[in-house]
Formats: sequence, C-alpha cells, structure tokens
Amino acid sequence: MTADTLSDVLRLVRLRGALFFYVTGSNHWVAEAPPARDIAGAVMPGSEHVMEYHVVVAGDCWAGLVGEAPLRLSAGDVLVFPHGDGHVMSSAPGLRADPLVSWYHEMVVDALPLRVAYDGTSPPSLEPPRGEPATTLVCGFLGCDVRPFNPLVATLPRMLLIRRSEGGEWIAQLMRHAVSESAARRPGADAMLSRMSEMMFVEAVRRYVDSLPEESAGWLAGLRDRYVGRALALLHARPADPWTVDTLGSQVGLSRSALHERFVRFVGHAPMQYLTRWRMQLASGLLRNTNSTVASIALEVGYDSEAAFARAFKRSVGSPPAAWRRGLRGALPRPH
Repeated sequence: MTADTLSDVLRLVRLRGALFFYVTGSNHWVAEAPPARDIAGAVMPGSEHVMEYHVVVAGDCWAGLVGEAPLRLSAGDVLVFPHGDGHVMSSAPGLRADPLVSWYHEMVVDALPLRVAYDGTSPPSLEPPRGEPATTLVCGFLGCDVRPFNPLVATLPRMLLIRRSEGGEWIAQLMRHAVSESAARRPGADAMLSRMSEMMFVEAVRRYVDSLPEESAGWLAGLRDRYVGRALALLHARPADPWTVDTLGSQVGLSRSALHERFVRFVGHAPMQYLTRWRMQLASGLLRNTNSTVASIALEVGYDSEAAFARAFKRSVGSPPAAWRRGLRGALPRPH
C-alpha cells in the first residue's frame, strides 16, 4: 500500500506547533506545568487538545507526572506529554512548585523562542540566567483536534519518552537548530519553529512505534500488523467506498470473522465502526475548510443520503452538520 495512514491522521487532526520556550535551570530548580487544558487558550488558541514537550539539550534533570515517580533525563532525551497532564521538571526528584497558571495567560510573546530562567529561588524570569545554567531545555506545545475522531492521541502513553540512545539525539539536534534559527530572526522563523516542532513529534511517535513489543495492542500497533495495517490503509485511502467486513476481509486476505476479531484486538473498534468514525473526521474537515454543501459532503465521505449522514454526524459530535459548521465559523467570513 502507498497510503501513509499516520500522515493521513496527522493531517486531518490538524497537528500544529506553536509557542516555543528555551528554558534554563540553575541551582536547586523546579518548574511545574499545569494541565494543558488550563492554559490552552493562552498558548494555543483554537486548539481542542494541547500537548507539551521537552527536549534536554544540555545537562540533566528529573521529570514526571504530578504525584508520580519521576524519570531521570539526560542531554539528548525527548519527553512528550500527549494527554496534556500536569507535570514537574526539576533538578532533583521530589520537588514541587506553584504551577503559575496565570503566568501563561499574562506573558507577552514578542519573539520566539521565549527564554525563561529558573534559579531555584524566585519565580521564572525572562532575564538571561546568571552564570552557566546546569540544565537547558527546549520546550513547546503542539495542538490538534480530538473530535470527532483522533485515533492517535488515545493510543499514546501519558508520557512518551525517547532516549538519546533510541534516536533522541537527532531530535535534540533539530531543536538546537530551531533555537539558532529563531535567534537569527530571519523571515519565516516562526513557521520554521512550528514545522520543526511537528517534525519532532512525528519522529517521536515513529520511534515509539518501533519500540512497541510484538504483543502490543492499540491503533499504532495495528499499523504494524500485516492484516490490520493493510485494512486501515484501505479504509483511509478509499473511505467513501461501500465497504463491508466481507469485502475488506477479501482485500486483506482474512475471513470476515478473523478480520473482525483481529481489528478489534488491535484498534478497539470493529472495522465498520472505525470507518464511520473516520468518515466523521473527514466530514468535519470539509465542513470547516470548504463551502461544500452538506449533501455533497455526505456523498464525498460515503453516504448516499444526506439524512443518514446528518444522523451519523449528530451521533458523533452532538449536533447536525450545518449547525456544527455555523457554530465553528461564528462571525468569521466564509472561505472561498
């Protein structure tokens, strides 16, 4: 198959990078990040879901979910929080700090990366650190849609860690280049930062897939499976086809029952249930980005009847397609 299912999902859920931090830590320092949902409006306006990442470019530190045992990170390691959990970054395990939710809402960003210094004695400062910092991190945020359907985020762990020895150094080099690019302030620097953040995330996900044990389940593990991966590729490549489990099974070389069982074991949904959810994600993109009528969108995603499509869409997102589009666009001018 030539279809790249992961890229297809990343495109349709509008993965995008944004605010970018260059963080230094000195002495007995600690920084606590609030849950991403508490600061999403400040750091990534308009994003349904926000993820934070940290790349250690110099020194070492400890990092972990609030209330759970931390991990030791060293230069070249990459840590992503796919579900936007609150977490702590510190010079030693067991430290806590005020998450400073208001700080994110009050900060003024005039040039990226935003340089933030922690010295262990005072709130974060935008002034350069005094002396050589013990630890340097590149941190940032990634946004995406989770509704109507995002099969990727649900299958990722709460912490996605890529060690330097597993390929993290390549990502760290990319982030160091991002900092240099930003400091030069050449035209297009902000776009470069966003694209580099997205590249970092995609590479981290690919490294994670490569590390999954053979017995793993989940959507990402399904991509690797000979039969489920091909079934997913077919559904993504031709979502409007009149698929049945029988026709899909004949395409991938499994019986109806064997495909159903294997698909559910990996993906967590029956094949036709997955197809319906993916069609709703495709439809939401068309409703958001085009002036196509609801009837034409229904046909494009595989429904012969506008009414049947509208019922399926309402079950998925809670409102009919036309109402969902109006609520999304509000007073904004319609695209051409």
